[in-house]
Amino acid sequence: MKPRSLIVIVYIVFLMLPIYWLLSMSFKTTNEILGGFTLLPQEFTLENYMTIFTDPTWYWGYINSLIYVTMNTVISVAAALPAAYAFSRFTFIGDKHLFFWLLTNRMAPPAVFALPFFQLYSAVGLFDTHIAVALAHCLFNIPLAVWILEGFMSSVPKELDETAYVDGYSFPRFFFQIFIPNIKSGIGVAAFFCFMFSWVEMLLAKTLTAVDAKPIAATMTKTASSAGYELGLLAAAGVLTIIPGAFVIYFVRNYIAKGFALGRV
Repeated sequence: MKPRSLIVIVYIVFLMLPIYWLLSMSFKTTNEILGGFTLLPQEFTLENYMTIFTDPTWYWGYINSLIYVTMNTVISVAAALPAAYAFSRFTFIGDKHLFFWLLTNRMAPPAVFALPFFQLYSAVGLFDTHIAVALAHCLFNIPLAVWILEGFMSSVPKELDETAYVDGYSFPRFFFQIFIPNIKSGIGVAAFFCFMFSWVEMLLAKTLTAVDAKPIAATMTKTASSAGYELGLLAAAGVLTIIPGAFVIYFVRNYIAKGFALGRV
């Protein structure tokens, strides 16, 4: 085996080790986890997964998370498409300053906006709803999606727009039938990053929900009992939280590869 191949294999094993360890812990009892170091479960159990799939608090946490993450991804990409088109095709006063200002929203930590969002949504009756979390995450995801999509749109020649207008295309018809298919890689990349940020963000999701829309992140932080934290249950929940991200990566993997090659990623 070539040294280069060996290095790659060792690196992949190193990256996969935490995931394997999490998976192994999910099939162990908490007592076994605390009892010592074992590579494989000595007392193999599915009790942790059974608890998640039978306890409404757990499985509704996953459903709630998927609902607001999906809503946020759709809203963010839909709002970013026309904004990115304007930045890529037109020059106007303050365009570069406005573009930079959008990015500054993405740079701010979520903790800065937790209290304002809490007070705002409590006042208008949106507290503890899926749309509340979805809209809150738009503050960070729309600027990111605009930044990514603008790079893809700028790579499409403006002559395409002019040719479509000469051929009699209306702007909506041109935008949806011709332009968007040319930047579908960028849309896939933007949707991926919006989905992943919204999926892993915990502070705003916990602050803006209580019962009806409580995400899985909030449930995972409340697994303490009189005997301590239920580590096996936490590990099983951790394994299940990886699955949606893995599915998204699988379906947009080709777009992500193009995105890193062509876009602003």
